[in-house]
Amino acid sequence: MKIGIDTFGLEHGKSGLGSYLLSLLECLPDIEGGQLELFGPGADRYTYSSNREFTYKEINVKDDPAAERKWHVKKVDKFCRKNNYDVVFYTNGCKMIPTKARVPSVAVINSILSVVLAECGFWERKRIVKGLSSMDCIIASSMYVKKDIIRCGVKCQRIEIVHNGIDHSMFYPDSKVEKTDFADIKPFAIKKPYIIYGSRLQSSDKKHVELIKAFTMFKEKTGLPHRLVLAGEEGAYAEEVQKAAFDSSAATEIFMTGYFPREGFPELYRNSEMCVFPSVNEGVGLPVLEAMATGIPVACAKAGALPEIAGNNVLYFDSDNIQNMADCMEQIICDEKLRKKIVASGVEWAKRFSWEKAAVETVDIVKDVHAARKNTR
Repeated sequence: MKIGIDTFGLEHGKSGLGSYLLSLLECLPDIEGGQLELFGPGADRYTYSSNREFTYKEINVKDDPAAERKWHVKKVDKFCRKNNYDVVFYTNGCKMIPTKARVPSVAVINSILSVVLAECGFWERKRIVKGLSSMDCIIASSMYVKKDIIRCGVKCQRIEIVHNGIDHSMFYPDSKVEKTDFADIKPFAIKKPYIIYGSRLQSSDKKHVELIKAFTMFKEKTGLPHRLVLAGEEGAYAEEVQKAAFDSSAATEIFMTGYFPREGFPELYRNSEMCVFPSVNEGVGLPVLEAMATGIPVACAKAGALPEIAGNNVLYFDSDNIQNMADCMEQIICDEKLRKKIVASGVEWAKRFSWEKAAVETVDIVKDVHAARKNTR
């Protein structure tokens, strides 16, 4: 069985989907009689190298999302047939897919499809729905994402849920965290104590502005020395977030890191007092799981896939209710019994999610798709 893996649309490994593919490839079990071949931009020939060797086919397409989508519309299906793939794995299933998949195909959707489609023109929306409907299977990152796919009119007969994993070799509790005044996480030295929210400043759905207002309320009421650390790249919503921080009476206690190295996040979490995650359109919710796995208490929005991902191991709030969010911060910071309870349950809960498990479930789906198509020939 020859499996083609599409690496287009992953921002050269820097996006969430890029991290997803890297993690999946590192944990793939051996597939008896299976051959994996990645295909995508020439710049990514070595991006997804892991502890296993894969062949890689370079596609001569301009490094531009529009050009890459056009190639998928006109050429990807022919390319896959020419290279004799038995199954094709489309990592960016929301955008980089053929209009009709003639080769047995599996598409991954980690995002909220309805949000993606809302940003597309009419004909592009039609094309994506048609392309997804022609897939043999769609892998959804959560039940929330699966229901959203169906609501969008996708007629794929098989939609399987495979939750993303977390890297437990990075994200784990560490009782040896130093009791210092600063968290020394190169290239930053962050004054403690602090509350952390890690997310790119890309849209109003991430609720950075609401969080800043809630943090301001929390500071004005309690007078506690905590800072708010917003760790994430600047995006389309950065100007609004920066203005909200500047206008806050707690402006000097709000620190925006900009891009923060992925490898530094475990220490960023471990040194914090709590994680607040107000984003309302999450299909995966990995930052919540990662924070839980490092042994810090979490408060998050009761929205999107977060209740499914976090279970009863966090405090939930309404992200549009500023007072509610501020109260949750105060509860976790001030109630030691509550802190210990949700930290302990959160660490245990996070153990359910691993990349090894996700990889095994994904391979089983790919093998099922291959077998089903063989039986219909």
